[in-house]
Amino acid sequence: MPPTTFHCVAASVFLLHLPRCVRHCQPLPGVAACAAPAPRNHRQTSTRVYRQIPIRPSEVSNTVKMGCGMSAEEKEGRARNEEIENQLRRDRMMQRNEIKMLLLGAGESGKSTILKQMKLIHEGGYSRDERESFKEIIFSNTVQSMRVILEAMESLELPLEDQRMEYHVQTIFIQPAQIEGEVLPPEVGGAIEALWKDRGVQECFKRSREYQLNDSARYYFDNITRIAAPDYMPNDQDVLRSRVKTTGITETTFIIGDLTYRMFDVGGQRSERKKWIHCFENVTTILFLVAISEYDQLLFEDETVNRMQEALTLFDSICNSRWFTKTSIILFLNKIDRFKEKLPVSPMKNYFPDYEGGDDYAAACDYILNRFVSLNQHENKQIYTHFTCATDTTQIRFVMAAVNDIIIQENLRLCGLI
Repeated sequence: MPPTTFHCVAASVFLLHLPRCVRHCQPLPGVAACAAPAPRNHRQTSTRVYRQIPIRPSEVSNTVKMGCGMSAEEKEGRARNEEIENQLRRDRMMQRNEIKMLLLGAGESGKSTILKQMKLIHEGGYSRDERESFKEIIFSNTVQSMRVILEAMESLELPLEDQRMEYHVQTIFIQPAQIEGEVLPPEVGGAIEALWKDRGVQECFKRSREYQLNDSARYYFDNITRIAAPDYMPNDQDVLRSRVKTTGITETTFIIGDLTYRMFDVGGQRSERKKWIHCFENVTTILFLVAISEYDQLLFEDETVNRMQEALTLFDSICNSRWFTKTSIILFLNKIDRFKEKLPVSPMKNYFPDYEGGDDYAAACDYILNRFVSLNQHENKQIYTHFTCATDTTQIRFVMAAVNDIIIQENLRLCGLI
């Protein structure tokens, strides 16, 4: 057998005993490939004939390692990649089950009250210790509300009907801004109870739109005997109506069914807004609250600006913001109980000249609803609306069930599942 033929056969037989992956490498590492001279009288074509030289066993071992196996570095890289992929899958699953809701609205629109309702409805309410912690807030709200009325009486030149009440007036004025202790001092409770019966105080209260008075003032005054009792323990309504100005951003987490809700409450006053507008681009939903009862009131921060006009301006900026183009918006037109009370005594036309519905509650609601919804500049963006009373737990439970259905649909859409 000629030497060239022997080399080719030996190499071929040896290759048959190599792993399949090695046999199919083109060209095989460790095998030298060279062009053999064409035989005489062989017709010249473009095809080349190769002869293969056998490789040594040690070279085969190295070839198998390089062609079929993975180095430690490669294994580590693959493991890292799988770990990242698994984490991304877990994140996608969590995103499906996690709802991020941003509570927005002007100051005193009821955002914090909604958060309290969520705790009552979905977390079993407040413990005894938590209720105890609201005492000082409720005491302070009550005393400060009476102080505000008494100060307004001076500026509005409204006298007390009974001048013997002056002693009680001084009792209120000497109280600190923050009432401390587990019991409201008896003389303070007695002063508030007596002053609330005075016709001068009642007259000033009726003109509360002309100054800044806590919405819960009348509720606390009407319940002052219970609140001032030595064994007083705040009930759900007491807690819901308590007021503490929200500054910064607070987060509340609760679970409804298989979903985890993360609700973010931000300061509603003007000075707070610029701090958060860009921070929540990826929220699932915006819950925007408007206190429609404030159509005849001025801002706490700027007493030249109507509160309803301010709410319209804020809603416009949020609804049409580039940060929230894909975010669904649920609009709560809140404080309908106070709104219904005000309409007959404070004509809406005095503040919105184009309104023609008089003191008709339904007409007034439609007017306000249309004013807000018409601000939406995106044809494909739907605004979901509800008229609410944030302190009514039964109503909020019903409304939030409907909101939950909306949010689930929106979340599935964002995740690409529908």
